[in-house]
Amino acid sequence: MIDWNYILNQVATVAFDIIYFGAIIGTIVVIILDNRNPVKTLAWILVLMFLPVVGLVFYFFFGRSRRRERIIGQKIYNRLLNKPMVEYLAQDATTLPMAYSRLISLFRNTTQAFPFDGNRIEIYTNGGSMLQSLLRELQNARQHIHIEFYIFEDDAIGRMVRDVLVEKARAGVEVRLIYDDVGCWHVPNRFYDEMLSAGIEVRSFLKVRFPLFTSKVNYRNHRKIVVIDGRVGFVGGMNLAERYMRGFSWGIWRDTHLLLEGKAVHGLQTAFLLDWYFVDRTLISASRYFPKMEATGTSLVQIVTSDPIGPWKEIMQGLSMAISGAKKYFYIQTPYFLPTEQILAAMQTAALAGVDVRLMLPMRADNRLTHLGSCSYLADILQAGVKIYFYKKGFLHSKLMVSDDELSTVGSTNVDFRSFEHNFEVNAFIYDTETALQMREIFLQDQRDCVQVFLKNWVKRPWWRKAAESVVRLMAPLL
Repeated sequence: MIDWNYILNQVATVAFDIIYFGAIIGTIVVIILDNRNPVKTLAWILVLMFLPVVGLVFYFFFGRSRRRERIIGQKIYNRLLNKPMVEYLAQDATTLPMAYSRLISLFRNTTQAFPFDGNRIEIYTNGGSMLQSLLRELQNARQHIHIEFYIFEDDAIGRMVRDVLVEKARAGVEVRLIYDDVGCWHVPNRFYDEMLSAGIEVRSFLKVRFPLFTSKVNYRNHRKIVVIDGRVGFVGGMNLAERYMRGFSWGIWRDTHLLLEGKAVHGLQTAFLLDWYFVDRTLISASRYFPKMEATGTSLVQIVTSDPIGPWKEIMQGLSMAISGAKKYFYIQTPYFLPTEQILAAMQTAALAGVDVRLMLPMRADNRLTHLGSCSYLADILQAGVKIYFYKKGFLHSKLMVSDDELSTVGSTNVDFRSFEHNFEVNAFIYDTETALQMREIFLQDQRDCVQVFLKNWVKRPWWRKAAESVVRLMAPLL
């Protein structure tokens, strides 16, 4: 007698195996044919081979590349760039620094980042001073406020800023707000509803309605931008949350943020309005959002953006070129250090050539897994002569870099795969000796609150710690 139940079970098992292994092999083929960075390709293949079920889920959420997808049409892009281009061309024979002419050209060619002169810059190294300045400038708004943060928390700080925005909106000021949906996942909807009811236009970036069934989770807007009346702007590493102001029980929150006043604000305005078109499909390009301005300072500034959509990795390419072009020194502050091969090679090459390359990281980070991965790279650069410092006063979240008393940059970009390849980021690149000297002094002041790492001691770490770091490093392109 034929046991049909047994036969059906066997057929079902074979069918499942064929589908299951077919999905794994098919996904691996897709990854290989995508022609990505070999390191990233191998990382995904390892995940799929050793953790097949988990690997498939993670690849569906975080692995699929969207760099070839166009979200903003070229005509829309050109219309938004028209106003800042006119202001740029109207500048009186701006003299570009010869040492950075190629870097400036790189940003012009990849992101249409116009170098604007005559800007005034204020630097903030703690959340309290930045918040005080932000509230003051928001109160002074007369026409419009454009505000964009990765995190806009429903806490004492967030509510303080929200109340000012509501007050200005009720007074007739146009207020537009973009928050990242993943960065603000746990913020209750009523927090934004109160702003909507007051007349503020509020939009979430890449809203994730069904987290378990979308890859949008991987593409986040990490930018921090404020533009007030098209004349004053803020950019940097700070979000709107209490911890950015008060720190933790175990230490301060050390960050860096900038106020910009001058034509460089056009770059921030363009970045915001491109994001606004992305979330609202409304093109805003009227001249009143790009007012004519006289020089307010002496700094030459480029606002540089990067995203996972286009063909280039703009900020990563720029940093690689800047590090390679350093003559005397290049100092870096970053909370996470999971560098691409280009950045790692640039740092090692510069240090081996005699450039004073210094890297500052937090001794204690807010993400243990990422910190383990960061530590796995340190021996590589210590051997090349890079000096490494662990900041011990609290959590170092600053994304500050300075070189040769001429170039400095502050923004939202971390030195890691996520910032370089997956996030929407923005940095101000400043070509100005006075600002660079201020940034250098900030770095050296922070260095006094650090402990230096030496290779002879670093290699003596416990074997289990090295093993954990190495395992996490394999996944670095995916973190």
